[in-house]
Formats: sequence, structure tokens, C-alpha cells
Amino acid sequence: MRRREFIAGIGGAAAWPMVARAQQGERVRRIGVLMWLDENEEKVNLYAFTQALAGMGWTEGRNVRMDLRWYGDDTNQIRAFAQELVGLQPEVILASAPAMVALQRETQTIPIVFAGADDTIANGIGPRLNRPSGNTTGFAFLQAPLGGKWLELLSQIAPGLRRAAIMFKPPDNGPLESIFKSSLQAAAQSLKVVLIPAPVHSDVEIETAIMALGREPGGGLVVMPGLFTYVHRAPIILAAARNNVPAVYHLSDFARDGGLLSYGPDVTDTFRRAASYVDSILRGAKPAELPVQMPTKFEMILNLKTAKALGLTVPRSILVRADEVIE
Repeated sequence: MRRREFIAGIGGAAAWPMVARAQQGERVRRIGVLMWLDENEEKVNLYAFTQALAGMGWTEGRNVRMDLRWYGDDTNQIRAFAQELVGLQPEVILASAPAMVALQRETQTIPIVFAGADDTIANGIGPRLNRPSGNTTGFAFLQAPLGGKWLELLSQIAPGLRRAAIMFKPPDNGPLESIFKSSLQAAAQSLKVVLIPAPVHSDVEIETAIMALGREPGGGLVVMPGLFTYVHRAPIILAAARNNVPAVYHLSDFARDGGLLSYGPDVTDTFRRAASYVDSILRGAKPAELPVQMPTKFEMILNLKTAKALGLTVPRSILVRADEVIE
């Protein structure tokens, strides 16, 4: 969808604090927003962002205008939308990964605030987190130690774990997969689990990899973050269920859609926090003055129904830590 007014498709006028027209003489500031997925899947994050902005005095239709673009699962659209937004000359752009990389190619002057970057240094945002270089700063989402954490959780919920496939799509998230490699290897050595790389490019390859994993007991699956694995989460979840393979994921959407267990930063909280940097920049701050921040809120979602279907007895250590248990 090429163009959206910011409030369109979000769920009704009541969802947004808004005024029909700018107050006379008040300057209207322009914010660009480049998001992946679509309105239905991202509306919670956008709502959190705009509500936080409203709390800081920025209201759509009164003193701010937002130009919104969605690139969905079509990565070929990212650059075109990045060019389009930069051409509108907003005062600041909010971007989700991997859109920020495309935006950096288009402008070195317009401030960019990212929400949900996978690894700021690996993606070339800047050499120092506390003093980001250039025009980009924001809020990181995934950190290297999470790789080991996912494997540890998988071994806790499936104590017979002996082999763990690490599923990712090369080359799209090959660099991202390597971010977690050290912590995965350290955890695997400690847990005496053999890691099996599982590169996939299609639903057929997803099915084949998980079928092979399920042929013998002791197999488990760690699904790496990435646009491909997120968009193809349904076949991953279904194949894991059909082949009796326990799996762990990084986003709550997987567990809510039938996956066994998810653990990772709270995405919505990341967007809520990003509003503070957009506010600071609109008030005169430079991106280089705003340190890249790490996630502060994590969530664990357990699908107890899936655990029972897999014949797993969920340990109390996971039950008491779960932020949400789906029954």
C-alpha cells in the first residue's frame, strides 16, 4: 500500500487524539514513518508510538503530520519507499529494521530513529552505542546473548533435547544469524546439544528440515529472527506440530499463533520508547547526542495447549516466569 494518512485503518477515530485542523499560527512538524508488515499487524505498535508522542504534546492534525509507508513482506519496496519519504523532507523519520539501512543510503542529513534494530553495530549504524555517528540513533531490539537464552529455554521445556536445528533464511538474515552464533555455541556446549544449521528459502524446505529433525527423538528447533521466518511462521508452526518438534521463537506472535514458546523484547514497548527520541529531535536534539538504547522489557509467552499436544510437562521455572500462558 503506497500511501496512508496516519490514522487510516487503525481502528476508528476514537483510537487517536486528534484535532481537525492546526491551531492558527502553530507550526506543523512533519514525521516520516517507514514500517514493515501491514496496518493490522503493526497498529498496536503505532498506537503505542503515537500515544507516547501525544503525551509529549505532539498531536496528529494539530502540530504534527505523519507520512506513513508500509513495505509488508516485499523487501523490494523498501528502497522505493525510503526514497519517497526522504523526498518529502520530513524533520525526522521513524523506521523499523531493515528499513533503516535503506534510509541511510538515501539521506545523511534527515534524522532517523529506529525502533527494533537487530544489532546496531552489525548493521553499520555506528561504532559506538553511547555516541552514534551520523544521522541515526534509536532503540535496539535483539542482542547477541538471546541466542543462548533461546537454547536454554528449549532445553528446559524439552529436557530430552540432544539436537537443535537453527532455522534461518540466507542470505537475508545470514548476518543476523551470525550475531547469535557465539552465545548459541556456548550454550550448546554447556547443555551438550548438537547444533544443526537449517537454512531455508521456501515452505518446502521448511517442511523438509523439520521432518528430518523429527525422525528421531531429542530434536528441537530455534527459529532465528527475520522477515522470512516471520512471514512464514504458519508453515513453521504447523510443521513443528506435525513432526512433534518443540520449538522456541523470538516474538510473541509465534506463540499466540500456535508455537510452543517465545522469548524476547517487548516490541510495542520499543516503539513507545522511540517516541521520546522523536520528541527530542523535534525540539532540537541531534541524533549523535542520543545514545542507542537496549531493550528494557522482555516477555515470555507459553502456549500450554501446544506443550500438551507435544507431550511435554512444562517445568514450574517456565510457568512462573511466563508473562502469558495460552490455554
